[in-house]
Amino acid sequence: MASTYQRVLLKLSGEAMGGAADGHGIDPESVQTIARQVARVKALGVELAIVVGGGNILRGAEFSKLGGHRASADYMGMLGTVINGLALSDALEQQGLETRVLTAIEIHQVAEPFVRRKALSHLEKGRVVILAAGTGNPFFTTDTAATLRATELECEVLLKATKVDGVYTADPKRSKDAVRFEEISYMEVLSKGLRVMDGTAITLAMENRLPVIVFNMLEEGNLERVIRGETLGTRIRS
Repeated sequence: MASTYQRVLLKLSGEAMGGAADGHGIDPESVQTIARQVARVKALGVELAIVVGGGNILRGAEFSKLGGHRASADYMGMLGTVINGLALSDALEQQGLETRVLTAIEIHQVAEPFVRRKALSHLEKGRVVILAAGTGNPFFTTDTAATLRATELECEVLLKATKVDGVYTADPKRSKDAVRFEEISYMEVLSKGLRVMDGTAITLAMENRLPVIVFNMLEEGNLERVIRGETLGTRIRS
């Protein structure tokens, strides 16, 4: 069965790279698991861009609560995503894939600055494009960065990889009555206050008619299943 999509953006949380235990630091086994899944997807001929988070290293919003300026804390978080991006790049290249790390803040010694046309060229040449440092601006989440980059790069879908198997009516870890949505509209996500992505990201996706699929990537093979078009997780769309 071939891929349903030609060009996809995968939003990968920092916690996914930190492992299932506590989600902190970089767990080599977790990164290798992600790399294996990406390699299988690339074998289908999919053009793939990945936006990496940095929550396993530092969350700007939480760090700023210690008394520092939120903008400074957010820039620290951006640097955390660069660390994750480089780790993921190495793991993917061990799988035989060609990668490019592009950052929204310039760090010439370790990565290319993000330029839309360069990113598109890398995708067309079959390289996995890893997008780090969020939008390059404080106060914006990596979910917003993922939606922005997916729109800029004309991706057909945004895949948000999480630790849960979709969007629920409530936190499934706290409520036994939580029910998973198979499909939900952007407006429902906003009106119900569902914390799957921040409001800016959902609004941007809605304005650009970018479908979002939320799924559990900790179960190996799920990324390929989603790419092949299997019903998995929760689809967010109009």
